[in-house]
Amino acid sequence: MQQRGDYITEEKKKALEAELKDLEGPKRKEILENLEYAKSLGDLSENAEYHQTREDQGKLEERIKKIQQILQSSEVVKGGGGDTIEIGSKVVVCKVGESTEKTYQIVGSEEADMAQGKISNRSPFGEALFGKKKGDEISFNAPNGVINYKIINVF
Repeated sequence: MQQRGDYITEEKKKALEAELKDLEGPKRKEILENLEYAKSLGDLSENAEYHQTREDQGKLEERIKKIQQILQSSEVVKGGGGDTIEIGSKVVVCKVGESTEKTYQIVGSEEADMAQGKISNRSPFGEALFGKKKGDEISFNAPNGVINYKIINVF
């Protein structure tokens, strides 16, 4: 697989679809009801509740568009499992000269979350890992300088 576009896992796709359904249904209805109530309070030019609700409506519509764009433009990947690191692969690495191993999963930029060990395929670390195999060593530039890792396992 070439690293060319935006990627999401099936799990992320389902989560985005559920969020979209909620935003387009109950959340949108709630905001419209709040807007009607705020309008009923009178003078719109000095109605803080009306202005806040309009702002909330704008944010909601923006998020809906963003999710729709992600779902339309992203390729859904099943997840590694092979010998070569690709989107969805889980990788066990160790800094050269150290013994502590860390496990990461290579994901699309929409799913990246360092706290959960999910590395973006577009990050320097993700780009360095992409296409490599167990036993390979990689180097990449980080803010603190060049970092070297050895790939212990790929699954």
